[in-house]
Amino acid sequence: MVRDSRYIPEVKEFEEKVIQVNRVSKKTQGGNQMSFSALVVIGDRKGRVGVGLGKSKDVASAIRKGVNLAKKHLITVPVVRGTIPHDIFIKKGAAKILLKPAPEGSGVIAGGAVRAVVEAAGIRNISSKVLGTKNQASNVYATLEALRSFLV
Repeated sequence: MVRDSRYIPEVKEFEEKVIQVNRVSKKTQGGNQMSFSALVVIGDRKGRVGVGLGKSKDVASAIRKGVNLAKKHLITVPVVRGTIPHDIFIKKGAAKILLKPAPEGSGVIAGGAVRAVVEAAGIRNISSKVLGTKNQASNVYATLEALRSFLV
């Protein structure tokens, strides 16, 4: 029996998570222009994570563009025994993010936007607090900035 390569399922390198889909309406002379923006987090759960904001006339294209943008802006996060190396408090715009390492077995204690980023990065034990804003996009970018600061 010969196997055809067309039927072998594709193995994805990154896990994708859509954080937010926004419908954007713009008033023009000919009427309303509708479009969508999608905030997407990708990660391999081995320390690499990226975020992208795709914009398009339909949702599927916006998500695809977000994934492509996220792949272009990947960062590597140092994961030490399933957690981060040390505490960090970062302020980016209106978002303030506090990330703390947690002992083995405590799990991811984080809100929606931060949880998506740290889980995609492969961090299994972390404690976090989001201060300042409830804007998910701002919180995702601030979390990525906090994780990027471990590289310095």
